Amino acid sequence: MNIPSRVRLVDVGPRDGLQNEKQPVPAAVKIELVHRLQAAGLKEIEVTSYVSPKWVPQMADNHEVMKGVQRQAGVRYAVLTPNLKGFESALLDKPDEIVVFGAASEAFSQRNINCSIAESIERFAPVVEAAKAAGIRVRGAMSCTVGCPYEGEIAPERVGYLAGLMKGIGVERVDVADTIGVGTPRKVQAAIEATLKHYPLDGVSGHFHDTYGQALSNTLAAMALGVWNFQSSVAGLGGCPYAKGATGNVATEDVVFLLQGMGIETGIDLDALVDAGAWISEQLGRPTGSRVGRALLAKRANG
Repeated sequence: MNIPSRVRLVDVGPRDGLQNEKQPVPAAVKIELVHRLQAAGLKEIEVTSYVSPKWVPQMADNHEVMKGVQRQAGVRYAVLTPNLKGFESALLDKPDEIVVFGAASEAFSQRNINCSIAESIERFAPVVEAAKAAGIRVRGAMSCTVGCPYEGEIAPERVGYLAGLMKGIGVERVDVADTIGVGTPRKVQAAIEATLKHYPLDGVSGHFHDTYGQALSNTLAAMALGVWNFQSSVAGLGGCPYAKGATGNVATEDVVFLLQGMGIETGIDLDALVDAGAWISEQLGRPTGSRVGRALLAKRANG
């Protein structure tokens, strides 16, 4: 086991977390959430996406949100850009990193973006090239790396195939995402091992959904391979509008509690993070989706 001594988390709540909300979330709330996350010590935040509002109406206020964020030195602000048009729109707001996305499942790729895996990479190639020319980092989100709502289980070879294509167009780092939360530790490790044939450890991160309560176990399994970058979502917000049955991302509070208990450095203030999770949950009119958040809030209430 090669457990890292420090872990960096990317909070995807403002983008991946809120995109699935049925009721509109005001831009001011999204901006305040980013501010609360960075105040809690998050150094990477996925803020918004530049997709057609016809498909993801929650992200139609991308310019307003990005312009409203008071940026802190040392914090990386990432945005999702599905195509060159989206990138050109994002460029106006000067993100630190863009995220392109592909699936390890052919069926999911067809249902999600209406093209094959190879065709999706061809679409992203000019986006990556333009981003690099502008001095903007590029991350690749690899969805359905262990399971797909249409194909079922995904072979590690398919993950390796996608990682190789991402590497080929110049994507600097990739996320191994269990989009529908069906992964278990060994399956997740197999997907990561396939990815490590194309990327170094520093270029691989884990992104786990908690549909079956396996996200923390899968985080530990990834850490056992040396992975030290992970995506999570404050208050367990999120899902995927194109993946039926997918529940929220693993809660950032739960991951931080786990890591702190293991003596692993995160640079995150757990109490401030719990407050941020409670705040956004209140704005959305529901209890926090973080088990740790609920427990710590109850402990405070009971003195």
